[in-house]
Amino acid sequence: MTTEEKLKHFYEVSMDTAREEARKDLSEYQSNLNRELEEYKAQKLEAAHHQYKIESDNAARQINKALSAEHLHIKRQISKKQQELREKLFLEVREMLEKFAHTEEYVQWNKEKILESLEIAGDDEIKVYLTASDAPLQERLEKETGVPLLLSEAPFLGGIKAVIPEKNILIDNTLLTLFETEKENFNFDGGLME
Repeated sequence: MTTEEKLKHFYEVSMDTAREEARKDLSEYQSNLNRELEEYKAQKLEAAHHQYKIESDNAARQINKALSAEHLHIKRQISKKQQELREKLFLEVREMLEKFAHTEEYVQWNKEKILESLEIAGDDEIKVYLTASDAPLQERLEKETGVPLLLSEAPFLGGIKAVIPEKNILIDNTLLTLFETEKENFNFDGGLME
Protein backbone atom coordinates (compact mmCIF):
# COMPACT_ATOMS: atom_id res chain seq x y z
CA MET A 1 0.00 0.00 0.00
CA THR A 2 1.29 3.34 -0.92
CA THR A 3 1.64 6.22 1.39
CA GLU A 4 -1.12 8.00 -0.30
CA GLU A 5 -3.36 5.02 0.08
CA LYS A 6 -2.29 4.66 3.67
CA LEU A 7 -3.10 8.31 4.26
CA LYS A 8 -6.42 7.94 2.53
CA HIS A 9 -7.21 4.82 4.56
CA PHE A 10 -6.07 6.58 7.76
CA TYR A 11 -8.19 9.56 6.81
CA GLU A 12 -11.29 7.39 6.18
CA VAL A 13 -10.82 5.39 9.38
CA SER A 14 -10.24 8.59 11.33
CA MET A 15 -13.31 10.17 9.75
CA ASP A 16 -15.43 7.07 10.39
CA THR A 17 -14.26 6.99 13.98
CA ALA A 18 -14.88 10.72 14.36
CA ARG A 19 -18.32 10.40 12.74
CA GLU A 20 -19.16 7.46 14.99
CA GLU A 21 -18.04 9.37 18.07
CA ALA A 22 -19.93 12.46 16.90
CA ARG A 23 -23.04 10.35 16.22
CA LYS A 24 -22.62 8.72 19.64
CA ASP A 25 -22.11 12.12 21.35
CA LEU A 26 -25.01 13.58 19.42
CA SER A 27 -27.22 10.63 20.34
CA GLU A 28 -26.18 10.89 23.97
CA TYR A 29 -26.72 14.66 23.91
CA GLN A 30 -30.18 14.14 22.31
CA SER A 31 -31.04 11.55 25.00
CA ASN A 32 -29.96 13.94 27.72
CA LEU A 33 -32.00 16.75 26.15
CA ASN A 34 -35.05 14.47 25.86
CA ARG A 35 -34.65 13.32 29.48
CA GLU A 36 -34.27 16.93 30.68
CA LEU A 37 -37.29 17.94 28.57
CA GLU A 38 -39.40 15.17 30.16
CA GLU A 39 -38.20 16.18 33.64
CA TYR A 40 -39.00 19.82 32.86
CA LYS A 41 -42.46 18.85 31.55
CA ALA A 42 -43.11 16.72 34.67
CA GLN A 43 -41.99 19.57 36.97
CA LYS A 44 -44.15 22.09 35.13
CA LEU A 45 -47.11 19.68 35.11
CA GLU A 46 -46.69 19.04 38.85
CA ALA A 47 -46.39 22.78 39.50
CA ALA A 48 -49.51 23.39 37.40
CA HIS A 49 -51.42 20.70 39.34
CA HIS A 50 -50.21 22.20 42.61
CA GLN A 51 -51.23 25.71 41.51
CA TYR A 52 -54.61 24.37 40.31
CA LYS A 53 -55.17 22.73 43.72
CA ILE A 54 -54.24 25.97 45.53
CA GLU A 55 -56.57 28.01 43.29
CA SER A 56 -59.36 25.41 43.65
CA ASP A 57 -59.00 25.43 47.44
CA ASN A 58 -59.04 29.24 47.48
CA ALA A 59 -62.11 29.32 45.25
CA ALA A 60 -63.86 26.75 47.46
CA ARG A 61 -63.01 28.81 50.55
CA GLN A 62 -64.33 31.96 48.90
CA ILE A 63 -67.53 30.17 47.88
CA ASN A 64 -67.97 28.76 51.39
CA LYS A 65 -67.33 32.17 52.89
CA ALA A 66 -69.91 33.76 50.58
CA LEU A 67 -72.43 30.99 51.29
CA SER A 68 -71.86 31.33 55.02
CA ALA A 69 -72.37 35.10 54.85
CA GLU A 70 -75.55 34.67 52.79
CA HIS A 71 -76.79 31.95 55.14
CA LEU A 72 -76.23 34.26 58.10
CA HIS A 73 -78.00 37.11 56.27
CA ILE A 74 -80.99 34.88 55.49
CA LYS A 75 -81.06 33.58 59.06
CA ARG A 76 -81.14 37.16 60.36
CA GLN A 77 -83.95 38.06 57.96
CA ILE A 78 -85.94 35.00 59.07
CA SER A 79 -85.31 35.84 62.72
CA LYS A 80 -86.40 39.44 62.16
CA LYS A 81 -89.55 38.31 60.34
CA GLN A 82 -90.30 35.75 63.06
CA GLN A 83 -89.94 38.48 65.68
CA GLU A 84 -92.30 40.74 63.72
CA LEU A 85 -94.84 37.92 63.37
CA ARG A 86 -94.43 36.97 67.02
CA GLU A 87 -95.11 40.55 68.11
CA LYS A 88 -98.10 40.77 65.76
CA LEU A 89 -99.44 37.44 67.02
CA PHE A 90 -99.15 38.38 70.67
CA LEU A 91 -100.64 41.80 70.02
CA GLU A 92 -103.67 39.99 68.57
CA VAL A 93 -103.72 37.55 71.50
CA ARG A 94 -103.64 40.45 73.96
CA GLU A 95 -106.53 42.13 72.12
CA MET A 96 -108.46 38.84 72.28
CA LEU A 97 -107.79 38.59 76.02
CA GLU A 98 -109.02 42.14 76.50
CA LYS A 99 -112.21 41.26 74.57
CA PHE A 100 -112.54 38.04 76.61
CA ALA A 101 -112.41 40.15 79.80
CA HIS A 102 -115.76 41.67 78.76
CA THR A 103 -117.65 38.40 78.32
CA GLU A 104 -119.80 36.23 80.55
CA GLU A 105 -117.29 33.38 80.10
CA TYR A 106 -114.66 35.61 81.72
CA VAL A 107 -116.89 36.19 84.76
CA GLN A 108 -117.43 32.43 85.09
CA TRP A 109 -113.71 31.76 84.66
CA ASN A 110 -112.91 34.21 87.47
CA LYS A 111 -115.54 32.56 89.64
CA GLU A 112 -113.96 29.12 89.03
CA LYS A 113 -110.47 30.44 89.86
CA ILE A 114 -111.75 32.03 93.11
CA LEU A 115 -113.42 28.76 94.15
CA GLU A 116 -110.26 26.78 93.29
CA SER A 117 -108.24 29.17 95.46
CA LEU A 118 -110.70 28.64 98.34
CA GLU A 119 -110.19 24.88 98.08
CA ILE A 120 -106.40 25.33 98.25
CA ALA A 121 -106.71 27.63 101.29
CA GLY A 122 -109.01 25.26 103.15
CA ASP A 123 -109.68 26.80 106.59
CA ASP A 124 -106.81 29.31 106.29
CA GLU A 125 -107.33 33.00 105.68
CA ILE A 126 -107.26 34.00 102.00
CA LYS A 127 -107.08 37.37 100.30
CA VAL A 128 -108.33 37.44 96.70
CA TYR A 129 -107.49 40.35 94.42
CA LEU A 130 -109.11 41.54 91.20
CA THR A 131 -107.45 43.96 88.81
CA ALA A 132 -108.79 47.51 89.09
CA SER A 133 -110.45 47.31 85.68
CA ASP A 134 -112.67 44.48 87.02
CA ALA A 135 -114.18 46.73 89.76
CA PRO A 136 -117.63 46.51 88.09
CA LEU A 137 -117.54 42.70 88.59
CA GLN A 138 -116.49 42.84 92.25
CA GLU A 139 -119.96 42.88 93.82
CA ARG A 140 -121.32 40.13 91.58
CA LEU A 141 -118.34 37.83 92.17
CA GLU A 142 -118.49 38.44 95.93
CA LYS A 143 -122.17 37.40 95.96
CA GLU A 144 -121.58 34.30 93.79
CA THR A 145 -118.47 33.08 95.67
CA GLY A 146 -119.11 34.41 99.17
CA VAL A 147 -115.56 35.78 99.28
CA PRO A 148 -114.74 39.45 99.93
CA LEU A 149 -112.60 40.65 97.02
CA LEU A 150 -109.93 43.32 97.04
CA LEU A 151 -108.81 45.51 94.14
CA SER A 152 -105.14 45.32 93.28
CA GLU A 153 -103.17 48.50 92.81
CA ALA A 154 -100.99 46.77 90.20
CA PRO A 155 -102.88 46.10 86.96
CA PHE A 156 -102.73 42.53 85.66
CA LEU A 157 -105.01 42.48 82.59
CA GLY A 158 -107.63 40.33 84.28
CA GLY A 159 -108.12 37.21 86.36
CA ILE A 160 -107.34 36.90 90.05
CA LYS A 161 -104.47 36.75 92.50
CA ALA A 162 -104.94 35.03 95.82
CA VAL A 163 -102.67 35.11 98.87
CA ILE A 164 -102.76 32.58 101.69
CA PRO A 165 -100.56 34.27 104.35
CA GLU A 166 -100.36 31.29 106.79
CA LYS A 167 -99.02 29.00 104.04
CA ASN A 168 -97.00 31.74 102.34
CA ILE A 169 -98.70 30.88 99.02
CA LEU A 170 -99.46 33.16 96.09
CA ILE A 171 -101.94 31.84 93.56
CA ASP A 172 -101.52 33.70 90.30
CA ASN A 173 -104.38 33.12 87.88
CA THR A 174 -104.01 36.41 86.04
CA LEU A 175 -104.41 36.85 82.32
CA LEU A 176 -101.17 38.85 82.30
CA THR A 177 -99.16 35.96 83.79
CA LEU A 178 -100.78 33.45 81.44
CA PHE A 179 -100.08 35.77 78.52
CA GLU A 180 -96.44 36.40 79.51
CA THR A 181 -95.82 32.66 80.08
CA GLU A 182 -97.21 31.76 76.67
CA LYS A 183 -95.24 34.55 75.02
CA GLU A 184 -92.01 33.43 76.69
CA ASN A 185 -92.53 29.76 75.80
CA PHE A 186 -93.69 30.35 72.24
CA ASN A 187 -91.47 28.81 69.58
CA PHE A 188 -91.88 29.18 65.80
CA ASP A 189 -90.55 25.66 65.16
CA GLY A 190 -93.73 24.09 66.41
CA GLY A 191 -95.67 26.29 68.75
CA LEU A 192 -94.92 26.01 72.44
CA MET A 193 -91.61 24.70 73.76
CA GLU A 194 -91.92 21.65 75.92
